[in-house]
Amino acid sequence: MTITPPGRPTLCVIDHRALRWNFKQIRALVGPRVKILAMVKANGYGHGAVAVAKTLAAAGADAFGVATVEEGIELRRARIGQPILVLAGVYLEQLPVFLKYRLTPVVHEAETLKALDKRLRQRKATLPVEIEVDTGMGRIGFPAGEIGSWLPALAKLRPVKLGGVFSHFADAERAKEHFSQKQLACFNQVLSRLADAEVMHRSSHMSKSAALITEPKAHFSMVRPGLILYGMYPAPALKKQIDLKPVLSWQTRIIQLKRVVAGTSIGYGRTFVAQRNSLIATLPVGYADGYRRLFSNRAQVLVRGKRAPVAGRVSMDLTTIDVTDIRNVQQGDEVVLLGYQGSAEIGADEIAGWANTISYEIFTSISARVPRIHVNI
Repeated sequence: MTITPPGRPTLCVIDHRALRWNFKQIRALVGPRVKILAMVKANGYGHGAVAVAKTLAAAGADAFGVATVEEGIELRRARIGQPILVLAGVYLEQLPVFLKYRLTPVVHEAETLKALDKRLRQRKATLPVEIEVDTGMGRIGFPAGEIGSWLPALAKLRPVKLGGVFSHFADAERAKEHFSQKQLACFNQVLSRLADAEVMHRSSHMSKSAALITEPKAHFSMVRPGLILYGMYPAPALKKQIDLKPVLSWQTRIIQLKRVVAGTSIGYGRTFVAQRNSLIATLPVGYADGYRRLFSNRAQVLVRGKRAPVAGRVSMDLTTIDVTDIRNVQQGDEVVLLGYQGSAEIGADEIAGWANTISYEIFTSISARVPRIHVNI
């Protein structure tokens, strides 16, 4: 049983036993020689970056990936000692911070790389960097097809030390997916060109969560699991290939019960009108907590192991549900928004479907005012 902290009873429970289990499954899949760069950007996908990173570091994570320099600083201040890769890039004015906190920036184009090298010469300092190569994602990175124009710049680097080279799959949710195979072949060609030019680097990586499972030839020297660390499958078909446990559950408690007669409307816009005499429960959670307005009259929650529909519009701080068909409901009863209650489950993919989005967005949208309670640390 989770101990609810004083205050509003809306919280997320983060199970570190499940987190360690998922890491163990990833290690078994890639083997002992492939390093694991654990992605903990966006506050550990909404799970709490510092607590998650500490558990994964103890479990054997070789490095961590974040999006911003601020996220990297947070980990360093929490005494995370492994290499930290800042994937969203580097601005020249951030250089002193990268040096101070021993963060590794990702560079996406040649001008920044040259400017960094010049600044480091002036400071008489060195800095490891990694470069991202665009093999078909089309979002950011050195264009693989233009390697002849940027490869010479790599060969001339001095204080900038090339630590790694990586790329990013656009798909890879299925094995032998055609475009993913083209990207993989393209990245291998880039690595061959670097070797021919004697441009040395310590690591190469391409596998996100899905590709880690579907493309063993893309493991290279390191993999970058994100979503699967937290117990979610990038695609339903992958459930047969790795056994994961959800790490996060989201719960609250009934703050009020109210009996209404048929014809009573509930909430803003009167979008729910009771078709019968009904029992309506109010929950202290709303879209300011990340419980999306799109869930209005669409989502379901768990009460006493049974499903109850959201009734009316989700408002900023409160949500109403119809518990007419659930026996013995009491004020203060636990309500599960995401996770298990007994044998019943509402999963992140199901919730994401109600909002026409993906589980990544559901996790990362749970706001900071919802406490994360870490258990089994």
